[in-house]
Amino acid sequence: MNAIRTRPPTGRVPWPLILLEGAEKSGKSWAAAMLSTSERVGQTYWIDLGEGAADEYGAIEGARYLVVEHDGTWASIMGQVRAIREEAARAAAAGEPPVVLVIDSMSQEWELLKDWAANRARGSAANAKRLREDPNAEVQIPMNLWNDAAARHRRLMTILMTFPGIVVMTARGKEVAAMDANGQPVAGTRDYKVEGHKTLGSDAAVWVRLARDADARVIGARSVHAGIRPGKDPAKPLPENWDLEWLIFEALRCDPASSHARRITPTRAGDESPDLDDLSDAATELLRDAEDAADLEALAVVWKSITEVGKAGGITRAEADAVRARVQQLKAEMQRGSEAA
Repeated sequence: MNAIRTRPPTGRVPWPLILLEGAEKSGKSWAAAMLSTSERVGQTYWIDLGEGAADEYGAIEGARYLVVEHDGTWASIMGQVRAIREEAARAAAAGEPPVVLVIDSMSQEWELLKDWAANRARGSAANAKRLREDPNAEVQIPMNLWNDAAARHRRLMTILMTFPGIVVMTARGKEVAAMDANGQPVAGTRDYKVEGHKTLGSDAAVWVRLARDADARVIGARSVHAGIRPGKDPAKPLPENWDLEWLIFEALRCDPASSHARRITPTRAGDESPDLDDLSDAATELLRDAEDAADLEALAVVWKSITEVGKAGGITRAEADAVRARVQQLKAEMQRGSEAA
């Protein structure tokens, strides 16, 4: 029988992941730059993706951010994000003011991933044939490539959601024609669209909308102290003199002495048989040993243990067969990896 594993909630406010979105020239980048002037934050790192505001806004009085250099490729951008995460963890462990990461903008991040999917799609046999016959033909991107692009985005978002400091993301947003279920415009109706991956708003802890001719509003906030209940609470206007320092440390009550990186346990899909869904504790432990095996020799030890535990009556014959099947699968994967190397 499986034991219940629990822990009490901490009740602490995690470091925020903030989305600033709105039309062009609505003050998103300016607000991010102003945060770096606060004495309550540490070093700010600015990753400019297709916006070009980072250098000019360095002239703001008191601004003290560093522009992160990258070559525009996904590998380069992710490498810098990971390096900044490590620096943020070091600063947090040392009790220093929180590191701030600004990504300006996440709209361009998703454009990059869409272009990556399109470039890969051009190489498929079907699209290559279509383009030979008509160089202006539409390149059709299959679902598996969209899934790959979404997986890349998810890896970045996991880092940002668990960042041991403050993250500010910008994105473009605007009113667009509303569409019906068939993708056709609905006359006389308008909708609002954030340009970026569709989960960007839900992943953010705080979602702020800026406009050139209206007050800034909090569209959504995951907070005990300043939360907004979807479907119950309307978007909340921010005070006229608001800034990100006030939003983070006063409205959200983020306390550098107790705040922490958000805890997320990534789900692991795996590719095991459904026969492994309801194993006993003993069989589950053997399966974990197999999954953690570093080489073929370690897998051989698990294989031997399956027989020994089975003879002792610790697992059923069906469980032994299911775990053996998984071990054989892992062995084949290791062998293929060794041959490829």
